[in-house]
Amino acid sequence: MDILHLIDRLESLVTESFHLPFTSNVIVQEDAFLDIIDQMRISIPEEVKLAKRTEAERDRTLLQAQEEANRLLEMAREKAKSLANDHELVVYAQERAQEIEVEAHRQAEEIIAEADEYIVDQLSELEEQLMKTLTTVRNGLREVRETQAKKADRENISQEKEVLEEER
Repeated sequence: MDILHLIDRLESLVTESFHLPFTSNVIVQEDAFLDIIDQMRISIPEEVKLAKRTEAERDRTLLQAQEEANRLLEMAREKAKSLANDHELVVYAQERAQEIEVEAHRQAEEIIAEADEYIVDQLSELEEQLMKTLTTVRNGLREVRETQAKKADRENISQEKEVLEEER
């Protein structure tokens, strides 16, 4: 299940809950709230798996770029060797090999830079989603704890009143 959908459900649960008069507090259905939290626990590892797949894809892209660079370098070396018979051809081949090597390195660096940029974008987006989720969870927990504390306070006051009435 999509983590953002779960966050929306959690938000709906809070906004649709019974509002306590004259306060900003609400009474949340505990079962529904905990159910959504459980689903979030299941969903978050999926987001982490996505990040790992993205990282694996980056590594694969980097490996392909390196292999392509090595292949181009090997081609350049072989070309230079085949042209070694004639001095002019040797000079030309050396120059051409250097150009190919420089171009291969440039292309490899460009591919690596694009892969890194893609990974940074994906991980940044995942980080943002996880931060939103964490904030929502923390806010929900804070509200539930505040509600529980207020309920405990009300019960303590009721008990104190009963004790006072019994003493009379």
